[in-house]
Amino acid sequence: MADQENCVRVTRAATKRAAAMAPLKDQPVLKKRVVLGELPNLSNVVVSVNKGSGGLTQKQKIKPKPKAKKAIIVKKDEASKGDIDGTSDDPQMCGPYASDIYEYLHKLEVDPKRRPLPDYIEKVQKDVSPNMRGILVDWLVEVAEEYNLVSDTIYLTITYIDRYLSLNVINRQKLQLLGVSSMLIASKYEEISPPNVEDFCYITDNTYTKEEVVKMEADILKSLKFELGSPTVKTFLRRFTRVAQEDYKGLNLQLEFLGYYLAELSLLDYNCVKFLPSLVAASVIFLVRFITKQKMHPWSLTLQQYSGYKPSDLKECVLIIHDLYLSRRGGGLQAVREKYKQHKFKCVANMPSPPEVPASFFEDLKE
Repeated sequence: MADQENCVRVTRAATKRAAAMAPLKDQPVLKKRVVLGELPNLSNVVVSVNKGSGGLTQKQKIKPKPKAKKAIIVKKDEASKGDIDGTSDDPQMCGPYASDIYEYLHKLEVDPKRRPLPDYIEKVQKDVSPNMRGILVDWLVEVAEEYNLVSDTIYLTITYIDRYLSLNVINRQKLQLLGVSSMLIASKYEEISPPNVEDFCYITDNTYTKEEVVKMEADILKSLKFELGSPTVKTFLRRFTRVAQEDYKGLNLQLEFLGYYLAELSLLDYNCVKFLPSLVAASVIFLVRFITKQKMHPWSLTLQQYSGYKPSDLKECVLIIHDLYLSRRGGGLQAVREKYKQHKFKCVANMPSPPEVPASFFEDLKE
């Protein structure tokens, strides 16, 4: 009898829980939708969301549907000076082959087939401006956040966009289509569970049909000759971050997140297209160390050895990224800045920085 009463109580409790959860199950998962449409040619445009109206007015905070992410395993002693090339027991770090791998990646990044033209907007495009490109990139960072895409996906997406625009003339009405189709390709390349075509149609408020997205995807693949595995800033940043940790005790997550923030800011600026990914990554590390340890020289002979760049090589790129960090460039593009104001990234977007980088820091180091 007692067992029967217990069973009844358990059944009733389960029924109540099921009833409480029923309304939640019936609620649709909302996604923010944006129509970029006629991209304005303005320097400080804020990309915002106006659901279903085709405009850029009111931003909405919507919880994204969880997507599977690649696991990243970080060891506490990973950044020690004697372990720069992953000579620990972690087989994923490929310690014995690291030097050869990065030597190959350096050769790959200078391959003309995998590089965009440094001045494609001036020489190729007629209806696309640097500011339109910045608005598109900023919005794509929001899309990547919306679908919980890994950061490698956004870097590859921008690479495909720049390479395609170096070869094909398009009008501004097709620029958003190019963006989502490039992200579709990059997602298939990098993600475990990539969003489907319908997701990318919806995120543009169905401005483009599934057939248009698929056709643009085919055009991009044809233009790039299926050469999709280009090294990006993130590729080199992984190694340079390990080297940069040499002056810090243990693993410094703030340094790592600040590096990611500066690297994503560099994607916004058309003037960074001309730089090799490895040079941008080295410039990011230079600036990270300058911001976090202002009284110490931001470069070292070890960083020079592993990156292949002297301080004087980095000057132009460092100053551009520093201006981006201080909002002296692209101040109206807020998606990357808002992303890195979150606590999960240790609020690195709020870290103060001196207004100028001393010229002496760009002088070559003495051995």
